[in-house]
Parts: sequence; structure tokens; C-alpha cells
Amino acid sequence: MPARIFVFVGHPRSASLSHGLADAYQRGAEAQGAEVRRMNLSDMQFDPDLTEGYHARKTLEPCLEEWRENLSWSNHTCWAYPQWWGGMPAKMKGVIDRCFLPGYAMKYHDNDPFWDRLLAGRRADVLMTSDAPVWFDRLSNGRAAKLQVQKPVLHFAGIKPARILQVGPVKTATEAHIAKWLKQAEARGAQAARRAR
Repeated sequence: MPARIFVFVGHPRSASLSHGLADAYQRGAEAQGAEVRRMNLSDMQFDPDLTEGYHARKTLEPCLEEWRENLSWSNHTCWAYPQWWGGMPAKMKGVIDRCFLPGYAMKYHDNDPFWDRLLAGRRADVLMTSDAPVWFDRLSNGRAAKLQVQKPVLHFAGIKPARILQVGPVKTATEAHIAKWLKQAEARGAQAARRAR
């Protein structure tokens, strides 16, 4: 059976290096026979604020319903986005806040502090851009954005990150640097398609 891959571009702008990395990843995956569904954050219109937390539920907008349907359909997902202020963009975080709800992403136990990971059985790739060099991000911030998505988001819901590709600095990148990063993203897509069959 071909891999089912959901590619999500979490950049709020309609054109960016994140989109280019996602294009390359998708190209690599489809070349290996994967079925790919894709959504771009820039096309999504929704209220990102989980105003009442888990105390009262908002009705999900159609794009959020579609996002959850695509993630449920997939056996592998790829998120491409920029690191802003040590994490993901606010609108992208709004997708997580609104979609990763109890009963969909996890189910808390009544009598202990643990939970069931309801999205288990999937893997993920993350393609993250930054204006800081990766070595500086590691020394200065402990790669906080990597840990944010890897542990309390993906792993918490049962999705096992395959690898996180962080590239930068973007603002001073040459065409050769960008070409190298796109090639890496394409290779990750091809690997994901082979792994998730």
C-alpha cells in the first residue's frame, strides 16, 4: 500500500522558503509513489484562540475539520514552518490549540495523571527554518523550537518524529545553500514514502 503523507506548511505568508521545502519534500514523496495531501496555513481562515481552554468547545471551522481529517488519514506527516521567537508562528500554534483536543489527540485517564496517545502509529518529519545558525540556536536556546514540536506536541499525541531538519541562517543564505536544503528536503520526502509503505 502506498504511503499516505499529509504535508502542512505552517508559514502564515503565502510564499516562503517553508513552502519551497514542502514542495521539494512532496516531490520526493510522490516520486516514490506516496499519496500526498497538503494544506497551507496561509489558506486557512479560523479563530486561533482556544478561549475557554478545555472547559467549553468551539465548533471547528471547515479548514480545521479538513486538517484533522487529513492527519487522521495519514500514516506520516510533514510540517514545514519558520522558527519565530523560539517556537512556531502564532497562527500555526492556533491550529494545534484548536485541533489537538481531548478525544482526538489524547484521552486523559480519570484516575491517574496519564493519558492515551490517540494519534499513535504515525511518524513525522519537521522542516524548520531559522535566521540563526543551528549551532547558535543549540548553544543559546537549547533548540527550544525543536523541543516544542517534538515532545509536548507530536510525541504527546503519539506521533513519533522521524527527524527534524532545521536550516539556517535563512537571511544570509546563498542560492547554493538553498539548493542544498531543498535537496535534503526532497530526500526526506522520498525516505518517508519508503518507510511508511
